[in-house]
Amino acid sequence: MPNGNIIVADDDAAIRTVLNQALSRAGYEVRSTGNCATLWRWVAQGEGDLVITDVVMPDENVFDLLPRIKRVRPDLPIIVMSAQNTFMTAIRASERGAYEYLPKPFDLKELTAIVGRALSRPRGIAPAGAPPENDDIPLVGRSPAMQEIYRALARLMPTDLTVMITGESGTGKELVARALHDYGRRRAGPFVPVNMAAIPRDLIESELFGHEKGAFTGALTRSAGRFEQAEGGTLFLDEIGDMPMEAQTRLLRVLQQGEYTTVGGRVPIKTNVRIIAATNKDLRVSIQQGIFREDLFFRINVVPLRLPALRERSEDVPDLIRHFFVLVEREGLSRKQLDGEAMERLKRYRWPGNVRELENLVRRLAALYPQETITGPVIEAELDTLPLAQPQSINGSGRKVADNETLSGAVERHMSEYFSGYKDTLPPPGLYHRVLREIEGPLIGAALAATRGNQIRAAELLGVNRNTLRKKVRDLDLQVFRTSR
Repeated sequence: MPNGNIIVADDDAAIRTVLNQALSRAGYEVRSTGNCATLWRWVAQGEGDLVITDVVMPDENVFDLLPRIKRVRPDLPIIVMSAQNTFMTAIRASERGAYEYLPKPFDLKELTAIVGRALSRPRGIAPAGAPPENDDIPLVGRSPAMQEIYRALARLMPTDLTVMITGESGTGKELVARALHDYGRRRAGPFVPVNMAAIPRDLIESELFGHEKGAFTGALTRSAGRFEQAEGGTLFLDEIGDMPMEAQTRLLRVLQQGEYTTVGGRVPIKTNVRIIAATNKDLRVSIQQGIFREDLFFRINVVPLRLPALRERSEDVPDLIRHFFVLVEREGLSRKQLDGEAMERLKRYRWPGNVRELENLVRRLAALYPQETITGPVIEAELDTLPLAQPQSINGSGRKVADNETLSGAVERHMSEYFSGYKDTLPPPGLYHRVLREIEGPLIGAALAATRGNQIRAAELLGVNRNTLRKKVRDLDLQVFRTSR
């Protein structure tokens, strides 16, 4: 049976009651208050083995109180709750010494499990120093999917773990990498991004590791590589799936032994760099095709972080639009806003280009339209001009997908490219089921998005049994987010 004394601080009496009942049933002794003054008095007197507290209290912001608590009770675990579900809330909670951050509304079972872990954890782990104060929020969104990203980032900030960021093009992979650097323990060092797809393949080794004078034709002087430039900081390897095998071998040595040699050099150079990698490809498929090293994959995939596509978090579209309008207004363009019809139209759009596509649209609206309020018909006209505006599905009339390509044509083209990667050999067995899985995922995801996560309606739309749909959602590990109309 669990035991421990827990202090609950929240100005909402209903939340205090719910937490008191749930934690008492779990075997804990609970004492609650609705203000920071009482919380501080109890903590200073040595009461409580754990604190659960809201951020915004009537008499003080808890983030201002946390440093004082940590000075007098450095080992006291503190769980912070907040309805202000932003990236900076999660980061400030972590940097001020909170054990965990939970966005409201929260799951009571999850909270109880966190309490159990907090009370059984080793003590004496000091939090990282405070992050730079910055009102420009680097990541925007309050959806469940983004809350998971915020919490993961908050846990990763005080570490040097290698992170592998995956996600479709335009989801913000470099933005996340910069946030990990700017709010992490290496923020005083340089952040050096390298896009593997933008560098000629025969120059990537020189670009990364540098070269000596005379190492190859045209190497007239010694040149420092990106590893040397990133010393003491973070090296962001974007589109790592496009790295040639020779460079992969060199990178593996760096990750295994912490040293490298320049092109044409013989003396190993020690390096102190955090690696963050990103790709929009499935590296497991690349491994099967023999174009990516499996041992390197396991070295860089220490902490996998998948960024959701914008269509998976459509409830974040209004916050993102307001954020981008603020940015373009700072750049000198006039202030704009959207009416309700326009906003709903944008929330329903599939966003194949993700957040980058949305930002580009907002900039175009701010630059081209004189009216302050953008209406639904304007948005409808703008979306119709986008190259990927056609729905990425097929209807009874044989409507075509993006760029007027039929679905069967797209599959045929994709498979032709897939087989070409194997040259004189054949792909591994099980191709039928792998391809079927790739097609089923987007199809079911589109149906769920169209029905706002209603699985009964989605099953009717697809023409399948509801239990079959549930099994497919589970087997395909699809994210289902429900939004109200």
